[in-house]
Amino acid sequence: MTKSTRNLCALAASAGAVCVFLSVPGDARQQEQRNAIKVQTNLVEVLASVIDAKGRPIPDLTQDVFDLSEEGAPQKIERFEAETNRPLDLALMVDASASTYKDLKFEAEAAAHFIRQVVRPGDHLAVYQFDETVLELADFSDNVPALQSAVRKIVPGAGTSMYDAVALGANALRHRPQQRRRAIVLVTDAGETTSITKFDECRRAAIASEALLYSIVIRPIKSESGRNTAGEHALITITDSTGGALFILDEFEQIEAMFDRIDRELRTQYLLGYYPNPTPPAGSYRTVEVKVKNGNLVRYRKGYFSAGAPK
Repeated sequence: MTKSTRNLCALAASAGAVCVFLSVPGDARQQEQRNAIKVQTNLVEVLASVIDAKGRPIPDLTQDVFDLSEEGAPQKIERFEAETNRPLDLALMVDASASTYKDLKFEAEAAAHFIRQVVRPGDHLAVYQFDETVLELADFSDNVPALQSAVRKIVPGAGTSMYDAVALGANALRHRPQQRRRAIVLVTDAGETTSITKFDECRRAAIASEALLYSIVIRPIKSESGRNTAGEHALITITDSTGGALFILDEFEQIEAMFDRIDRELRTQYLLGYYPNPTPPAGSYRTVEVKVKNGNLVRYRKGYFSAGAPK
């Protein structure tokens, strides 16, 4: 009996109460400690897409072909899911600015076709249009006809609030349930003109959401003269940070093929999970690197904010 326990028993006795001390043998205490469940809450999960020379996703890879590091330090892969079938939450953001007016109807039909392809049982998709503002046309749902109807109701506006669209989609996805994959599909001419959100804020929101960004950039003008190339370059940076992909359309008829590629990639992804070692400082941005031993291209989110970071 410890000194503190003896004092408590003496106090109880003075009050007329009985103090009962239950002794637990040392072996039993050790067994309890061995049986205790140890929970680690800092598992970091990275979705990776492995692409061949023709841009096609490569299936059926095993864990041993992946190498993963954080801040240059090799990490042990604790969780691996090949071609993960986790349900998907997807925000579809469609540019309705005046510069896309000519092809808007075709764009909407291609998006409707994509919705029918991509939404599987357990998945949810939301539809937004953006011009000088960002407007939600349909909340997250698996009702394919309703989602298709929403995308066909897009009407043209004036400016292009591309950063606002990405940030709003990212923040909406952050509030979706955990243990689900997250993606933003952005269809735009990348002619950023009217956003309130700045580039750094947009990129941070995209990274914090842990969503993959897939950007389809429509180039109405092939030469750089007359195009907002700054918007394109910014979108390339944000897309790469999230581990998504950017597709350039010089001919609008290519859009259905681009939607098909995104759909295939979303269905052929590898989930890598690890516990960072050493433990990262709270509130820090951590860089991640994933390699595959076969030398193929691998896309993945390049970093994350450790627990405690203001997002």
